[in-house]
Amino acid sequence: MVWQIPDYTPVRSITEPIITLEGHSKRVGILSWHPTARNVLLSAGGDNVIIIWNVGTGEVLLSLDDMHPDVIHSVCWNTNGSLLATTCKDKTLRIIDPRKGQVVAERFAAHEGMRPMRAVFTRQGHIFTTGFTRMSQRELGLWDPNNFEEPVALQEMDTSNGVLLPFYDPDSSIVYLCGKGDSSIRYFEITEEPPFVHYLNTFSSKEPQRGMGFMPKRGLDVSKCEIARFYKLHERKCEPIVMTVPRKSDLFQDDLYPDTPGPEPALEADEWLSGQDADPVLISLRDGYVPPKHRELRVTKRNILDVRPPSGPRRSQSASNAPLSQHTLETLLEEIKALREQVQAQEQRITSLENMLCELVDGTD
Repeated sequence: MVWQIPDYTPVRSITEPIITLEGHSKRVGILSWHPTARNVLLSAGGDNVIIIWNVGTGEVLLSLDDMHPDVIHSVCWNTNGSLLATTCKDKTLRIIDPRKGQVVAERFAAHEGMRPMRAVFTRQGHIFTTGFTRMSQRELGLWDPNNFEEPVALQEMDTSNGVLLPFYDPDSSIVYLCGKGDSSIRYFEITEEPPFVHYLNTFSSKEPQRGMGFMPKRGLDVSKCEIARFYKLHERKCEPIVMTVPRKSDLFQDDLYPDTPGPEPALEADEWLSGQDADPVLISLRDGYVPPKHRELRVTKRNILDVRPPSGPRRSQSASNAPLSQHTLETLLEEIKALREQVQAQEQRITSLENMLCELVDGTD
């Protein structure tokens, strides 16, 4: 299900998705938006299938259903969205061209342990992976897809059993490793000089993390030299974790904030499907990020309501052609009623303030 989050604060809870995409036979565990094409969404499920959708029309663009013999653990686009890196329970790291439906490179047992691997593309086109050794030690690796025989770098970490989740920032080439069940975040810089993966520091806390979210760069506070923000999931709360670089100057720090991918797509879905590639459209954060005014889902072919499945039992043909359902009509009436009450309350407030102003003016006279 795809949900539209409005820029304003809604007066009631959002209970209806803007579109429902049906295609997997088992539950979906991985979702990833295409980095440069409009409304293109990747999903991977327990059926070992990857589906690429055009959300603007509800159509399946591509279905990769014969490439993974077992459960898919992770999927990542490269910078321009021309390739995918996937890891699978069969211990194989694959580089896939989704439009050709081909595996262009693969490496068996990039990490020899049986526990799940994760993989992300770096800015230079390398693959950064996390996994386990045969002795169940956590391990990280850096690979060149053009030469999978030997790793560019391979480092053992510790003996904890939590899967390391990599969050990569291409602007700074820093990768943050968050282990499920850990109470720390370790971060490394990836460079083109040996040892290629350089340990920087560790953020430690008392409470273990059940999951972690990563804010896009354009959501950070540049005035405070914030370079990363995580959202740490606890049992009953979500805690922001802010990473900053100490600087004495109040000026904009060009070295910390190179131009970064913005929200505007570089391609339409059909253009990408036809074989076109384009790098992300970059924006400057010098004056902070200001979101565009109109960010609603843009339909590029037919209206998404034409392919939207009915929410209840199948209706008769005459009922389905009705302009508005009873539920929709009741929802609109409730919203109108709530808005009318808000307007009346504001009018009373304005009247009260005007009376107070008149009394003040009369008192000064």
